[in-house]
Amino acid sequence: MNDGIPITIDGRPHTVPAGTSVAVALLACGRSRFRTSVQGEARGPLCGMGICFECRVTIDGHAHQRACLVACVAGMSIGTERDADV
Repeated sequence: MNDGIPITIDGRPHTVPAGTSVAVALLACGRSRFRTSVQGEARGPLCGMGICFECRVTIDGHAHQRACLVACVAGMSIGTERDADV
């Protein structure tokens, strides 16, 4: 039985199934905007396989991590830009 693992997104606690990618966890928690481009455009997952770099977030204090390539682990802290939609 898998009740999920605890993670934190922008300081708020969430629970996701083990093995969920960070991108899927963010989308499941209502985040579609992970960051903003230099032109001010919303950015989030596009290719889903790490080629486009559009889904970059901060994971456990490490900036510019591709959310589509990283699996969530218990206690992980994920940060998006503060002005992203909630």
